Amino acid sequence: MITRITGTLERIDTPTSCIDLAVGPVVHEVLVPDLVRRSLQAKVGQTVTLFTLQFLEGTPGRGNLTPRIVGFLSEVEREFFDLICEVDGVGVRKALRAIIRPVGEIAAAIDEQDAKTLATLPGIGAATAERMIAKLRRRMPKFALLIARDAPGEAAAAGGDVFTETFEVLRSLGHSDSDARRLVDTLRPEKKKPKDVQAALEAIYRQIHKPRS
Repeated sequence: MITRITGTLERIDTPTSCIDLAVGPVVHEVLVPDLVRRSLQAKVGQTVTLFTLQFLEGTPGRGNLTPRIVGFLSEVEREFFDLICEVDGVGVRKALRAIIRPVGEIAAAIDEQDAKTLATLPGIGAATAERMIAKLRRRMPKFALLIARDAPGEAAAAGGDVFTETFEVLRSLGHSDSDARRLVDTLRPEKKKPKDVQAALEAIYRQIHKPRS
């Protein structure tokens, strides 16, 4: 299975949110949510890395299954997408259409049982929104680091040390002072300082869920 792909972004098909990514002489067609497409819009011709998953599309009984690749900007987005696809009545194509907002916002709506907000996502009506809440609400703590209401990346850009800002965001998410300090300390051995709080939160998330040897 292809879990990560790096190549030159050659083309973005806006209506279908389908991109062409050239890896050497091979060009891969990758489906992306609208949220990812918007982030990539200005990067045509540049090298990008996508975290990917694969699925087969078609009718098994007719033998016309086509392999597809779906791409995301982070492991967090990919894992969240995988969860959304587990909800009855959603599936890959509907999940692709639905993710037009940051993962943190959607996760917050699920965690707070805000079916009204979820129902505004493309293809997600009231009934599906309720199923999303019932199926996923208890699994949202994994994404708590991204459920920040005050746009942490913007706050960091406005000034202040990234580590300090990250510490404050973690506290606002319910972490104790000692736990928030411990999580921030996991970033300090890194050679490169996170550019903003959002990058710091994603780095912490990766550390938490890093497989143990």
